[in-house]
Amino acid sequence: MLRLPARSTALAGVGLALLAGCTSGSTPSSSGAAASSGSGSAMSGAASASAAAPSPSRAAVKTASATGLLPGMPPPLSPGDVWAADRPGALVPATKGIKPLVYVPNSKSDTVTVIDPATGKVLRTVKVGHEPQHVVPSWDLKTLWVNNDLGNSLTPIDARTGKFGKRVAVADPYNLYFTPDGKYAVVMASMLHRLDFRDPHTMKLEKSVHVPCAGVNHADFSADGRYFLVSCEFSGQMLKVDTAKLKLVSVLRLPHRAGKMAPKPQDVKAAPNGKTFYVADMMSDGMWVIDGPSFKVTGFIPTGRGAHGLYVTRDSKDLLVTNRDEGSISEYAFAGMKLLHKWKLPGGGSPDMGGLSVDGTQFWVSGRYNGVVYAVDIRTGKLLHKIKVGAGPHGLCFWPQPGRYSLGHTGVMR
Repeated sequence: MLRLPARSTALAGVGLALLAGCTSGSTPSSSGAAASSGSGSAMSGAASASAAAPSPSRAAVKTASATGLLPGMPPPLSPGDVWAADRPGALVPATKGIKPLVYVPNSKSDTVTVIDPATGKVLRTVKVGHEPQHVVPSWDLKTLWVNNDLGNSLTPIDARTGKFGKRVAVADPYNLYFTPDGKYAVVMASMLHRLDFRDPHTMKLEKSVHVPCAGVNHADFSADGRYFLVSCEFSGQMLKVDTAKLKLVSVLRLPHRAGKMAPKPQDVKAAPNGKTFYVADMMSDGMWVIDGPSFKVTGFIPTGRGAHGLYVTRDSKDLLVTNRDEGSISEYAFAGMKLLHKWKLPGGGSPDMGGLSVDGTQFWVSGRYNGVVYAVDIRTGKLLHKIKVGAGPHGLCFWPQPGRYSLGHTGVMR
């Protein structure tokens, strides 16, 4: 996602623009990336910020191995739908009984605003580290991590009580993900050109992988959890990473669309099959479609100017796309690969990153350049709330979320 400078018209029938003859541009990582082990620092008390994740049983590991899944990864609830665990109200013991709250990182105010979504009222604003970018649920659903990017730290929030803890030292945490087996936290160290694999509780550095691209920022995992795709916004590239080996496999340069500026990929989201991936591109004004196994671009979907965030609806049928530069939200149907609606925010705006409510009827999203948060009813496209927050609101987290475990970002749940 592009950093701020610091250092309802129906569209059914708009379909997939196929890229005939488009080549992947993939190159093996052996000549483009180096990996090194190392140790990181973490402030005292970090280990208590998140209790240990439940260890997978021997039977679960054996089942995962037999089915080709990443060992230790919880098997998908449905073989054809990686989002099957995210149905409306499908909370688990770790998240049941939690009062819903919206946590908004204000990247230019160095604060997090906490909102009650039931009333739309701001409850409090808490000072955190320098330039908080995203609020990220941990794999075990017990901690929300505030990514203080330029402050080189993470601020833990108790996911049940909402209590803010002491900062943990972590280098360049622009964004944060977790491997599907819960074994590693994956820090998108954008300015350092690295993927840092860390202990998911203490955040101690376990392995650092250099990447031959600029601006690593967003990711998503395959259905079997064995690989994940990462976007590189400043160089217009995508990475494919082996989850088990913690190794860069391939690099893909996205095509340059005629009449557009060079590609600048943002959010990444897997289709329900866990093999097709969508990549929002804010300069190409839409989404690239990538086949995960072959790591080739197979098409492009125009959605709107400044395509940015991608969010799967609770029934796994549609994908919400924020078009930040035109103040709109598009709804795309996986079946038929077509756009269904585009909702314009009244008076314009800059919808960026956010999340769905527990019942899936509301989409809460930050207004990056307007210092506000929007809440939209996705059944009608009606704007329900427009709430003033701090400067530069970014990757807000609506918590809790349905799902058994978190892959990170603002609540990618499976």
